Amino acid sequence: MKKLHAFHIPVMGIGFTIDTPLKVAQYGIDSVISLVDDILLEKLRKMYSDTFEVPYQEITDKIDDFRAKRITSYLDLIHDLVQKKFDALKNVSAEKMDALYTYINMLPENSPIKDDFKRITLGGHNFTEIKNWVNKNLKLGSIDVNIMTKVDKDNYLKDEKLPVEYNDAHAALRGFANSKLNSSVVLSAGLNPRLYSYMAQFEDFYPNENGAFKKKIILKVSDYRSALIQGKFLAKKGLWVSEFRIESGLNCGGHAFATDGYLLGPVLAEFKEKREELKIVLQELVQQEFLNQNRAFPENLSIKISAQGGVGTHEEHEFLVNEYNLDSIGWGTPFLLVPEATTVDEKTLNRLVDAKEEDLYLSNISPLGVPFNNLRNNTKDAERDVLINKGRPGSSCPKKFVELNKEFKDKGICIASREYQYLKIKELDAKNLTLEDYQTGFNQITEKSCVCVGLGTSAMLAYNLDTKSLGDGVSICPGPNMAYYSKIMSLKNITDHIYGRDSMITRTDRPNIFIKELYIYIDYLKNKLESSKVSMNKKDEKYLLTFTNNLNEGILYYRRLFQDAKNAFQDVKDIVLKELDKSERILCTINLEIQNMAVLN
Repeated sequence: MKKLHAFHIPVMGIGFTIDTPLKVAQYGIDSVISLVDDILLEKLRKMYSDTFEVPYQEITDKIDDFRAKRITSYLDLIHDLVQKKFDALKNVSAEKMDALYTYINMLPENSPIKDDFKRITLGGHNFTEIKNWVNKNLKLGSIDVNIMTKVDKDNYLKDEKLPVEYNDAHAALRGFANSKLNSSVVLSAGLNPRLYSYMAQFEDFYPNENGAFKKKIILKVSDYRSALIQGKFLAKKGLWVSEFRIESGLNCGGHAFATDGYLLGPVLAEFKEKREELKIVLQELVQQEFLNQNRAFPENLSIKISAQGGVGTHEEHEFLVNEYNLDSIGWGTPFLLVPEATTVDEKTLNRLVDAKEEDLYLSNISPLGVPFNNLRNNTKDAERDVLINKGRPGSSCPKKFVELNKEFKDKGICIASREYQYLKIKELDAKNLTLEDYQTGFNQITEKSCVCVGLGTSAMLAYNLDTKSLGDGVSICPGPNMAYYSKIMSLKNITDHIYGRDSMITRTDRPNIFIKELYIYIDYLKNKLESSKVSMNKKDEKYLLTFTNNLNEGILYYRRLFQDAKNAFQDVKDIVLKELDKSERILCTINLEIQNMAVLN
């Protein structure tokens, strides 16, 4: 059955969408749970088991394969509770029509399901007919999961390194594969060959003779090249990518995986142009591997293409769907202001409501070493600063999910930890630097924040769970789009906004999605240029010039796109074209500066 909604709710942080399916799946809305934090998942499993009077037995860290088992148990519980809610919605009676009307009213205006429901209820309520119709036409939203492929820490039993399948991402994958869910795993953060090879061991990732999967693969990517490389790697294992989810490199929430200046519009255009070619290439590789494995190859495999990152209006949503033939649009950041969909504590929620452009910035606080969209002066960063001022920088690292740096020990250390920062500062002390250079180095070491705790704390606070051992500091990672939303919304509010029935943006100065991303990329380029000024080498020069050229090509693409647009963006077309001209001039200046620096060096 085709998706009933034209949007999905992407994963947000560790805890903000941790139970989103329990809130929205019964209305046919797809959403994504992060599998990073099995400790948090276990706490929520206990809470929901108590709430819904489901038997609970703790899975302690003394049990073999506890991480995978915790994940499976949590996902099975969410599956069962969501199914129970959906069954109650489908049990139509005079007293229980409200939930059904809520479901129907949230659908897009052009939905055939919506029209059909109006038809069968036009003459009144024949509950037998309605119940039959509901069972045939309505469906649950997908309970998808996200695995950051590079967050795949080695694990140890005492001092003995465990086999690779006990690594964090491997265990998370096994937890999902062994669950009851009939849904997708969203793989993000790039190619992990060992993890991708491991997936081939699970039968649920292969289609049956009708081409249906119990478990599907979604790849989150920022450009076509990455999609092709990862898709081919998986295809050679006999694994089919059911969806490529394209995310803006920088105009998004959470970790930002910047491309080399490839903007969202041109990237989507390349996927549109090469969609069939991509399918054929991957299909041939999968077919060959199926022959090797003696599997029957289904003829009806399909690839979906979706996009996310910075979408903020119904017009932008519709334009992306129609211009690039997309199957879904991810709406992330605005949903942080929807308590009926996401889990954010009250204090953080109010700070998000008040956030302006200057409060939202691309930071270096993540211990993964990847740029991270951050809310300025959040309470987790404040906790970090207190420790720095006390002369004890760094986190105690209670959860250890990103102990990935092996600079000082083979087991790995998190670069936001007290242990790592102590060792790095000791190195810094021995360098006899000037006060200014020392302070720069010190700040670079100590700015890392313990986000793997901070991104889950909000859920703990929202549900009044004990935070004594971890602290109350909250990290939160909205995209730049948050600046243009200034009120807490209901699920009805946000779906009406997405589908053009209402508007939740009161400001009139919100830039077009493509222009906003372009300026974020220009700022990113300026920062890269600044950091290369001390000693630019040939590699730096090539990178900066390639980046600049790609942005210029993006501007040319957008100029043609907006000049040719007949049914969209008419009220902002002149403004957008002026902004493109302005951006072109800025890039011209940057290009000259790069060339002059190259001559001097």
